[in-house]
Amino acid sequence: MSRLFSKILLWFLLTVIVSTTASFYIWNVFLRPSQPNMGFRTYELREARAAWESEGKAGLERFMTRYRDAMGVEAALTDGDGKDLLTGRDWSGDIKSNAGRGGRGGRGGPMFPFIRIETPRPASFVNSTASRDGKYYFVVVFPNREPQRSGWSVEVPQQTWWMLGFIATLCYLLARHLTSPLRTMQKTIERFGHGDFSARVNSRRGDELGQLARTVDQMAERIDLLLKSQRRLLQDISHELRSPLARLGVAVELARGGGDASLALTRVEREADRLNTLVGELIQVTRAEGDPDGLATEAVQLDDLVRTILDDVHIEAQKKGVSLHPRISEVAIQGNPELLRRAYENIIRNAIRYSPEDCQVDVTLTLTATSVSLAVRDYGPGVPPESLPSIFDPFYRVEKDRGRTSGGVGLGLAIARRAVELHHGTMRAVNRDPGLEVEIVLPLTPVTEQSQLTAQAV
Repeated sequence: MSRLFSKILLWFLLTVIVSTTASFYIWNVFLRPSQPNMGFRTYELREARAAWESEGKAGLERFMTRYRDAMGVEAALTDGDGKDLLTGRDWSGDIKSNAGRGGRGGRGGPMFPFIRIETPRPASFVNSTASRDGKYYFVVVFPNREPQRSGWSVEVPQQTWWMLGFIATLCYLLARHLTSPLRTMQKTIERFGHGDFSARVNSRRGDELGQLARTVDQMAERIDLLLKSQRRLLQDISHELRSPLARLGVAVELARGGGDASLALTRVEREADRLNTLVGELIQVTRAEGDPDGLATEAVQLDDLVRTILDDVHIEAQKKGVSLHPRISEVAIQGNPELLRRAYENIIRNAIRYSPEDCQVDVTLTLTATSVSLAVRDYGPGVPPESLPSIFDPFYRVEKDRGRTSGGVGLGLAIARRAVELHHGTMRAVNRDPGLEVEIVLPLTPVTEQSQLTAQAV
């Protein structure tokens, strides 16, 4: 991470320095006026020319004297070849040099914002202005305010160091701001990789890095949940298998010891059926945990499906003295009929199982503009509030006893929830005092004439 931080910091510094230098150079070379007093120099040239052409050498001398007294600098009027009209001095070299320097008097000047590059500095520098017809030059000799010297030099002003320090500080803070969440995520992932499954980034940033941090937290939460579920699954499977296997061993020993063989075989058959049921439900859960995006679908008439399930469980309800009260609306959706049947049948059978004798179970299928809901309510003791979030987990049961008479092995609601999730629906349980209501809400998908099979049926 230090390498990324260094790269960001250096790139920020380089970008700021290059862009500032380029901007200043462009302004200094192309945009800054080369002769800020051009209008005044043109006026001086015009007056000197008028004095020469009207009064000759005497008039020009009087003008130059007045100019020297007023401005405090030496000046001359030359012809088009650079020859002084008063003294005959050849100014052509200075005029050409002045034109090449753009009128800046021979100073290297601060061409860059951070350093000052100085060319050889003469005792004075010349500024020349040409007439439009090219017949005359007005030459002004300015004394240099800085000492004369030869050779080139580079000077770094104190302000440059302050500026660079300020820019470096801003770039450092920006680079640290960008890389700080990455360092935090790295440490969190390292802790998670070493077995601390409670490690989270807990970022509050609203940018892409914050979204990445929250995605990492969601991934960690999911992995933590899966590992906990796996441990619980192994514990529950070992518990569920241990009991019937132990009873099978006892029954076999009783049969070998001369006991009632018929009773022992009946016990063996019952325990074998229990093991077969457990393995079958485990297979259902495993299949339901397959590809959630692949699902074989067709048009399903939900009201007919619910009525069929109620007919199947009628005998169980009648044996327990439970009356079924259906309120069913006609509705059809696109879905997998086998998965929907398992989900609906599980919650209806659970309601019958946990209802007191001579009580009722309400089964309500309703249709809204966007969804279809099946609510099943019993009038039993309900579920402790702290157990409500867990009753859809595999092998979770409120009762400590896992015998078949108290409700099976705790896979029914887990299978139902996974079937509902595969249909992009939701499942919830609420205590109604008395009783428990379990509701399945599915999105109202349009029914097509021919289903598109995207995967094998679960």
